[in-house]
Amino acid sequence: MAESLADKRVLVIGRPSGIAGAVVQASCAAGAHVIVAGRDPRKLELAYAGTGVRVDAVDLTSDDSIAALAGRLDRVDHVVSTASARARGSLEQLERDDVRLSFDTKVIGPLMLAKHLRSKINPVGGSLVLFSGVAAFQIHAGTLAVAITNGAADTLTRSLAVEMAPVRVNAISPGTIDTGAWDALGERGKADYYAHVAASNPVRRIGTPREVAQAVLFCMENTFLTGQTLKVDGGQQLA
Repeated sequence: MAESLADKRVLVIGRPSGIAGAVVQASCAAGAHVIVAGRDPRKLELAYAGTGVRVDAVDLTSDDSIAALAGRLDRVDHVVSTASARARGSLEQLERDDVRLSFDTKVIGPLMLAKHLRSKINPVGGSLVLFSGVAAFQIHAGTLAVAITNGAADTLTRSLAVEMAPVRVNAISPGTIDTGAWDALGERGKADYYAHVAASNPVRRIGTPREVAQAVLFCMENTFLTGQTLKVDGGQQLA
């Protein structure tokens, strides 16, 4: 699929590593002109120095910040929002502010992003790609807030696909992916968790950011795909 996004403008929102970084790399390799935006533009500038990637700033918890980004943008073909703020913990451990931030970042923020960028996204073949997650489809104790946030993102995707037509809206639902998201478990804890997931899912391993990025590119490139959530999880929701 070399140059499959030639001369297309792609906006990627998220940190300069993990899945967002892989999406940026894959989009550039496919010939796109990429703009990255996040809460820490300095960190983005350092990460993408010398790559030709344009850097901007946005805070998805602030309507003013989203509107300001929209005002600085010209026409874009595709928008990808990978931002999240996970509120992990059992029912007894959850705090209102953490749950609110989770929804604000992954549901309300992308909703407002769609509102402000709608007029900027190319109606001919353009798309918005959001992120849900396996917790919405595989329920476990301790992931309540993550599950309901991802479930809301899944519903948001289908609703926006109707509201924003003919702009296409799809979502990616990753399983356990080898990013920095699990570093808080410590090296041993992360290794044990990865081993558990790999032993229980059908493909017998965890995923890579590159595999998720390939799915994002598919969502951008396939002009007959909308309102769908692609589960890139190695069948983890079946385990």
